[in-house]
Parts: sequence; C-alpha cells; structure tokens
Amino acid sequence: MLNKWIKGIISVVVATGLISYVVHNYINFVEKKQNVVTIDKKKNKTLFFYRDDCKDCQKVFHHVYWKNVFNKNIEFVNMNQKMNRKYIEEYDLKSVPSFVNKNEIYSGTKISDIDHIMENNK
Repeated sequence: MLNKWIKGIISVVVATGLISYVVHNYINFVEKKQNVVTIDKKKNKTLFFYRDDCKDCQKVFHHVYWKNVFNKNIEFVNMNQKMNRKYIEEYDLKSVPSFVNKNEIYSGTKISDIDHIMENNK
C-alpha cells in the first residue's frame, strides 16, 4: 500500500516538473518572437515594450505573460524587430521594459508598479 502511494507521489512530481518545463520553454519561445506589431489605438490595451535579449525584460516577461493569459489586455512589442522601432519616438520610449497605457508610462521591473499600470488600463 505504501509502495503505491510513493509511486503515485513520484508520478505527480515528475508530471508537474515536466509540465512546468514545457510551459516555461513555451513562454521563452513567445518572448523571442519578433513579430511586426501594428498598434490599434482604439483598443484599450497596455503596451509592453521589451527586447528579448534584455535581462530586465526577461525578469518580468513571465509575470506579464501570465497576466495576459487571464486578462487579454496586453500588446507585446519586441523592440528587436526593426519594424517596431518606430514606436520609440511615437511613445517617447527611453528604456525597456516599458509599459504604456492610455494614461501612464512606466519603465522598470517593480512588479507592483507593473501591476498598477496594467490594472489602470481596464
């Protein structure tokens, strides 16, 4: 009986680890995408400007990604895509990661400030 419990627990731990690994790698894949983004100003979205080779951007990317899974109100703009660099001047971007909504601009990695700007865009 105890042997079945141990096998069950090991199976759950291995499955959880495998799922976590796959999800983590998928999010990293999404982060590296360099799609050309056309921003629709009529939509009420928070704009997340980042570079996939930026350490600070990588620190917050997973958090922002998961917020978007549930809220669907974030537009990801990878600034390593040359066609997206037109937004630097348009939004007066000074650094990445930067978050822009209809009222505010925030550049940095403080999660509470990132959450604040994303919440204020609803």
